[in-house]
Amino acid sequence: HPCQGLLWLGLVLLGALQTQAQDSTPNLIPAPPLHRIPLQPDFQHEKFQGKWYIIGLAGNEINKEKHSQFKMYTTTYELKEDNSYNVTSTVVWKKACDYWIRTFVPCSRPGQFTLGNIERYIGTKNYTVRVVATDYNQFAMVFFEKVYKNQEFFKITLYGRTKELRPVLKEIFINFVKTLGLTDEHIIFPIPNDQCMDK
Repeated sequence: HPCQGLLWLGLVLLGALQTQAQDSTPNLIPAPPLHRIPLQPDFQHEKFQGKWYIIGLAGNEINKEKHSQFKMYTTTYELKEDNSYNVTSTVVWKKACDYWIRTFVPCSRPGQFTLGNIERYIGTKNYTVRVVATDYNQFAMVFFEKVYKNQEFFKITLYGRTKELRPVLKEIFINFVKTLGLTDEHIIFPIPNDQCMDK
């Protein structure tokens, strides 16, 4: 069942990360079982749509030292009639704005999605998105997991409706990430910038 699959979102955006993964097969921290990942109760598709800033990123392939200069980017969720989302991420890439567009298809559980047209993503076997927690108007924490070339990758993204979030929300994010086996070395807070932010 595709909705029981796994997802990693955004590494295509982080070209350096993807290249690094192909050049070596690091000993990655294993992905946690999905039943250990909370799911936002009574998820509201309409309220979640719109633009989110990526405030924090943590994952088993993220390295704080190597990715310390990573710039903040945005992801916009556009709800379609079938409750799937057109999802567009806008990043600064080589001083230009780059766009990555994909579709998140809802699973039987509201707040959980899989990747539409997964066969287009060569090497990606399973792909899951799960909204862990959100208040819709300030923040969201989203869990992503995928199997790519027989390796499991997972990450947690802290979204904000604005470029800054209250410190307590960052602390909640850090604490949650560490319950999944990650450490401070696997957590980055992208650098705020104005490039491509208002596209």
